[in-house]
Amino acid sequence: MNAVWRLTWTELLRKRVTLMTIVMTAIFLIAFWFVSRAIVGEQLGPQNELSIADNLFNRFSFGSVILSLGFFFGAFAVAFLAIFSSVSAVMGEAEHGVLQSVLARPLPRWKWYIARWFGFTVFGIGYTAIMFIAIVYIAWLQTGLRLEAFVMFKAYLLFASVVPLFVSLTMLGSCYLSALGNGIGMTMLYGLGWLGSMIERVSDTGLTTEEGLHSLKTITGIITLIMPSDALQQRMLGELLSVRDLAGAIDVGGSSALSLFMMATPPSNTFLVYAAIYTVVILLAGLLVIQKKDF
Repeated sequence: MNAVWRLTWTELLRKRVTLMTIVMTAIFLIAFWFVSRAIVGEQLGPQNELSIADNLFNRFSFGSVILSLGFFFGAFAVAFLAIFSSVSAVMGEAEHGVLQSVLARPLPRWKWYIARWFGFTVFGIGYTAIMFIAIVYIAWLQTGLRLEAFVMFKAYLLFASVVPLFVSLTMLGSCYLSALGNGIGMTMLYGLGWLGSMIERVSDTGLTTEEGLHSLKTITGIITLIMPSDALQQRMLGELLSVRDLAGAIDVGGSSALSLFMMATPPSNTFLVYAAIYTVVILLAGLLVIQKKDF
């Protein structure tokens, strides 16, 4: 198994999708630096102890907007890498005859599948760590916003939790679909999850009627159960910015700038349990399929 996941890493480092992700990440972080600088402007003044004390609330407000903006687009990069790195994990290997030669050896199919899954997941989690640190660091440089280490650790775990979810779904899809079909399907599924969160943010603005609000909540709930990725992102932002602890002190709904990027009420702990079970079930389904499928 160790050899399989190491080969998976070697394969990922040679893939064009990894190079494309690195280039996209560099462009994004450069753009994010200038955008965050433009948002803050000269409104916070020099970053010294006195100004931080005097403008603490403003620093938190600007920092919250910048972090929300950064992770809003950072989530796309993480999803892109997780999906397209594993999009041809099974059928792609079978089409090139690689899978048949590997499975002919005394290696159980489920071990090969788990090793591939582990390789893709660890690689993606490593990338999320780099992205997370870069976004938080840029926000700190621009606003002086300091977050507790434990809060950042919890937020990072939630930010990285979408990687095993995407890899599990993509590898299951690759048991049936070609790389192109699987990539299109997963992209649409990810877009569906993003749409669910967007509908939730629209409903939080208070611009809809009571009947319309009920319908939107129902649609959002169904979409979130099908694809919980963006809801996990919302919970991550809620933990990072301590939305529940600051309820009433900071507005994340209505006309607030934060309402563009996050929900007023982040998903509950029960939803996190559901998302974990969902990921495990999808992974087990993939293991079952690979055991019975003929190549």
